[in-house]
Amino acid sequence: MRLHVPTPLRWGDLDAYGHVNNARMLGLLEEARIQAFWVNDDGTAEHAVGASTAVIDATPGSSTLSLIARQEVEYLAPIPYQRLPLDIELWIGNLGGASLEVCYEVFSPVGVEPRVLYTRAATTIVLVDAATERPRRITAVERDAWTPYLEAPISFRRR
Repeated sequence: MRLHVPTPLRWGDLDAYGHVNNARMLGLLEEARIQAFWVNDDGTAEHAVGASTAVIDATPGSSTLSLIARQEVEYLAPIPYQRLPLDIELWIGNLGGASLEVCYEVFSPVGVEPRVLYTRAATTIVLVDAATERPRRITAVERDAWTPYLEAPISFRRR
C-alpha cells in the first residue's frame, strides 16, 4: 500500500530551463515526507493524507530527531511547471531497528494523461534521541503505523 501526497509546485522550484531544479526536488520530497509522517504541535496529523502514518513528533523540543542519513534520486523526465499538484507516492522500503527507508515515485498530477513518472527517490531516516543524540529504536506505535506501507524498495535503473 502507498500514500498519495498531492504536492504543489512553486514558481521558485523552476530553473532557467523552465522545469523543476534537481536540488529543489529534495525540498518537494521533504514536503511530502512531512505530510506523511510528522504530527503537529497539537498531536494531530500534519495533513489528512498521512493521518495513519503521521506518528513522528518533530516539533521544537521533541524527544526525537529524524535525521537524514542518505538520499538517492533518479531523475527520469523533466518536470514542467503545472498548477495542479504533483502526485508523490510514498512507501516504506525498509524498516530497521532505528531507521526507515522512505521510497518515492513522483508522478504528474492526478487526472492528467498520460500519467508520467518523473522521479524515483529514497531517503534513509534515522530516529535519534534528542537528549543523548544516539539512534533510538522504532517504537511499537511507529512500527504498527508504518508496516502496512512496507513494500519492496526502489530498484534504481541507472546505478
